[in-house]
Amino acid sequence: MQAWAAALAADLETWPNVSTRPMFGLTAWYRRDKIFAVLPKTRGMDSPNSLAFKLPSANPRLLARIHKEPRIAFTEMQKARWFRFELGCDADLHDALEWLGRAYEAAR
Repeated sequence: MQAWAAALAADLETWPNVSTRPMFGLTAWYRRDKIFAVLPKTRGMDSPNSLAFKLPSANPRLLARIHKEPRIAFTEMQKARWFRFELGCDADLHDALEWLGRAYEAAR
C-alpha cells in the first residue's frame, strides 16, 4: 500500500490549494481548510490497503453508485459522509483518483 499511497500522493500534490497534515498514522489531505481524504502512512483505514474520502453532500444518484461499488464501504463516520476505498491492484489507482477528485471538488 505504501507504493499505491505514494503514487496517489504524487498526483494529489499537483492539485491547486492542497495541503497535508499528519493524522494518527495517516496523512490528511485538505483543500484549503477542508479535509477531503486520508491516505495511509503507517496504517490503513480498517484494512491495510484502504484510503478514505469525504463526500459531504453526495446526491442519491452518487450514493447509489457508491452502494454498487464493491471496493467502497461506508465508514463508522457515515453521518459525516466518509467512505473507505479498498485497493486490490494497480488498476484500482485510476478509480481511487476519480473518487478522490470528487471529494476534492466537494471540499469547496
